[in-house]
Amino acid sequence: MRIQTYLAEFIGTAFLLATVIGSGIMGETLADGNTAVALLGNTIPTGAILFVLITILGPISGAHFNPVVTCMFYLRGIMNWRDGLAYIAVQIAGGIIGVWAAHVMFDLSIIQTSQKLRAGSAQGFSEVIATFGLLMVILGGVRHRADAVPALVGMYITAAYWFTASTSFANPAVTIARTLSDTFAGINPANAPMFIGCQFIGMFVALAVAKVLFTPQT
Repeated sequence: MRIQTYLAEFIGTAFLLATVIGSGIMGETLADGNTAVALLGNTIPTGAILFVLITILGPISGAHFNPVVTCMFYLRGIMNWRDGLAYIAVQIAGGIIGVWAAHVMFDLSIIQTSQKLRAGSAQGFSEVIATFGLLMVILGGVRHRADAVPALVGMYITAAYWFTASTSFANPAVTIARTLSDTFAGINPANAPMFIGCQFIGMFVALAVAKVLFTPQT
């Protein structure tokens, strides 16, 4: 069973990153310099693929595809540390493979390093908010409407692309993988540590708030 769960996390994260990078390349190519159109072309496929992946892989692995989600479930006592570390490892590996697959599909150099700067306090705060919101959506969905989680996550990420200055990475595996693509959705490796740190801050805030908000009243 563990092989199935790890494979589901690997494949899911790989397809997520292939979609993020591939749709970014396609959107920028077709937008003819219009950044808003390019971002829209990047946003809709990402939200859509999340709905698909969580629906089909959720019953196998829980469809984390995200180290902060895995860490959150570990801290809530739902996962053991061995499975948690294995999840995170395959998520990062899957994300990198997904980026490289997108490069191959668009006939680009496979090995790249992003030059796209995403720095500053506004970007960092955006990642705190984006990750906090994502985890609240997951926890609230599991608490009230578990069957709706795929749609809730897909719609949240679609919205968060547009209301956050950082375009809502909200995922350390995604952040790491996107440093390896010098395309529309890339991020300079020098900016990645701030993004990841802020994502974990968002996780801790979400855990604290959810403990109050989603605890059944007596």
